[in-house]
Amino acid sequence: MIHKCRNVLSKVSAGDQATVKAAFGDIFDTSGLQQDGREFEPGPDLVACIQARIDAFAEAWSALPGGGKSLLADRASLTTYLRFPIEHHKRIRHSNFIERTFGETRRRVKVIGRFPGETSCVSLVWAVLDRAARGWRGFTMTSKGLRTLQDLRRALLAPPSRLRPATVPTTDSTPETTAA
Repeated sequence: MIHKCRNVLSKVSAGDQATVKAAFGDIFDTSGLQQDGREFEPGPDLVACIQARIDAFAEAWSALPGGGKSLLADRASLTTYLRFPIEHHKRIRHSNFIERTFGETRRRVKVIGRFPGETSCVSLVWAVLDRAARGWRGFTMTSKGLRTLQDLRRALLAPPSRLRPATVPTTDSTPETTAA
């Protein structure tokens, strides 16, 4: 989101940058956002609401040369974090901790130079990610949040299958008989 905001602001005149930056921030502000008198739950409804805000922003600032189009093109990646528990949103919507981990991986790879095999590469990346994960702070784990994460994990690992095929193949209605 930080990079996308900078990208959009680079296409705006200096006089409009404060207004556009505030409007961009309002797109992703989910505090006080309600549906049917209650707060939005993480998931597709919240994603749809924020994507509608992105559409409204792009329409309002359609005079931006390419800024609105790039925002519309990347709206799926900008709203991915909305599927996670609400208490994690402020922490994971920015990519700073991820970029720090990538930087640490690059620094360690430079020392090694060349890996003897895929296993050693994966082991190094795993070690860096494991160490970084221990240092991540600011994630509150509630029972509701853990259920949300389990549901997300389950949906990614075992997506629901269709109950019926989309089209039923037609077969010849004459039964085959075999001689006994």
